[in-house]
Amino acid sequence: MSVGRPLKYKTAEELQKAIDAYFKDCEGTILKDTDGSVVCDKYGQPVIVKRRPPTVTGLALALGFNSRQTLLNYQGKKQFVDTITRAKARCEEYTESRLFDRDGAMGAKFSLANNFKGWRDHPAEDDQDTISHLDNILKALNGSMKESGEG
Repeated sequence: MSVGRPLKYKTAEELQKAIDAYFKDCEGTILKDTDGSVVCDKYGQPVIVKRRPPTVTGLALALGFNSRQTLLNYQGKKQFVDTITRAKARCEEYTESRLFDRDGAMGAKFSLANNFKGWRDHPAEDDQDTISHLDNILKALNGSMKESGEG
């Protein structure tokens, strides 16, 4: 007997279709005038409207999830791990590419450091904080076990 809410997506293929639609929507659309002709900017490039950066949270919302965490929980399911990992890598790739343009570099750096593994400036400090925190928890547990006569 299964407990909990039924999965929104039954198969990886169904999820992939929704993911592809999200990334397609992020591309925006080419602006056309009333005659149906493509509107170009002063450099001769087509004007794109409703373009937006692909993000992990944007992906989660587009898939109908209530939060980014729900998407991450789906990634923990064997049948969806590759599909969601690939989608998140597409978001990461876009963000990484922004490091090379002056306007997006600082935001991209912040996003990569906080949303994707392996991008922190000082991972050793974070690891040391985690180790210290775990040591404190273990000491507290050992102390309470001794007081109760269990240790």
